[in-house]
Amino acid sequence: MEQMTDEQFFIRPGELVNPVALIVKHLAGNFVSRWTDFLTTDGEKPNRDRDGEFIVRDGDTRVKLMADWEHGWAVLLGAVNALSDEDIDTTIHIRGEPMTARVAVLRALTHLAYHVGQITYLMRLLRPDSSWLSIAPGQSKQHAPSYTRPAK
Repeated sequence: MEQMTDEQFFIRPGELVNPVALIVKHLAGNFVSRWTDFLTTDGEKPNRDRDGEFIVRDGDTRVKLMADWEHGWAVLLGAVNALSDEDIDTTIHIRGEPMTARVAVLRALTHLAYHVGQITYLMRLLRPDSSWLSIAPGQSKQHAPSYTRPAK
């Protein structure tokens, strides 16, 4: 995201396509709701405005959204790092649905991976000249291990 201009951060490439800004806003809201008091309260907090996470409002500057993103990550990582071995099989609730903390963590990881994939795709679409987050096409051999594979 650092490689994007402010304009690119807010570009909606299609009528029904969220800009990176709204994906960031949504994940930040999700993290705070889900991971605040993770083991003791429902993951869908009554004060969360999920629908509002998909609307760019006047106060939604890139600086503010990125601060919210960082705060959301701090809440998530704080909760996960605080989990003990005993906590992982505790039943928690998200929108009233019971599940183990383990399932909730896995669910959160897949949700996060989905949206990070969207951000990565939008980055490539809007900034095709941007640096690669992984091995760039055509450069796999440069990153191959230095050993040779045994003959079959």
